[in-house]
Amino acid sequence: MNELILVVDDEQRIVRQARDYLEHGGFRVLEAGDGVTALAMARQARPDLIVLDLNLPGMDGLDVCRTLRRESDVPIIMLTARVEETDRLIGLELGADDYITKPFSPRELVARVRAIFRRVQKDVVQSGLLRAADLEIDLNGHRVLRGGEAIQLSRTEFTLLIVLAQHPGQTFSRGQLVDRLHNVSFQGFDRSIDAHIKNLRRKLEPAPGEPRYVLTVFGVGYKFAEEEAW
Repeated sequence: MNELILVVDDEQRIVRQARDYLEHGGFRVLEAGDGVTALAMARQARPDLIVLDLNLPGMDGLDVCRTLRRESDVPIIMLTARVEETDRLIGLELGADDYITKPFSPRELVARVRAIFRRVQKDVVQSGLLRAADLEIDLNGHRVLRGGEAIQLSRTEFTLLIVLAQHPGQTFSRGQLVDRLHNVSFQGFDRSIDAHIKNLRRKLEPAPGEPRYVLTVFGVGYKFAEEEAW
């Protein structure tokens, strides 16, 4: 598990509690204490999910949610001390995926986060398609098309591409990629990933020496290019 979660709340006690439980659950966590900072962090770090308090100083959580929905489909869980049903409905109508009323159980928060990720992963599998620029990745058919032309990948190369393409902009270390590939009976070590990346680029990239999709993060590992770079 490597998902990045942004927790937004102006009460440090709540942020610390949420962070501790989420990190214990295997997630990475970023923190913000106001709406403006939350938007900036969401745009820069591109978290996989946002836990968002509605009652924030300056720009409140509803405005943050509204702005995020114009820019992204990142899952959002609202935190609210407001008990009125109208507030919860407004948040959901603005595009929030779920809500938790304060005071809340941190264990429940972790459970809700995991439930959303299970639903997102199920939706990806059911849709069966990932698209990036002129690439089309058919998860169910084990096929990759570039500009409408089929590209033949090995099972390991295909799985490696899916891991990266499902998280554009997120850097994976070689060790993390090896861990993901264990699920396809991959036997290898960290540096063996470099050979698979080289083969993947040779087949996938229009100019393998100047990769467009699978990028190197020097000293760290690899990532799939973000949409702005396509």
